[in-house]
Amino acid sequence: MLWIITQNEKSLMNVKEVAVSGKYIEGVIGRGFFNEWSKTLGKYESSARAIEVLKEIYMKIEESNSNSVSFTMPKN
Repeated sequence: MLWIITQNEKSLMNVKEVAVSGKYIEGVIGRGFFNEWSKTLGKYESSARAIEVLKEIYMKIEESNSNSVSFTMPKN
């Protein structure tokens, strides 16, 4: 289980998948039969920075010994 506090610190979300879309990092929060619901977790100055943040999330998951991981999206 992955809990992420969004960049604007207004939401805490349990996300199922995290993806980079240009300068944005999106989190999939639910799926239906034909639909997928996602929210923006953060926006960065470049797609390269967004990929760096995605790697930070991955490292946090890798380092955890728990079934539940929390991560706060960086401001920049």
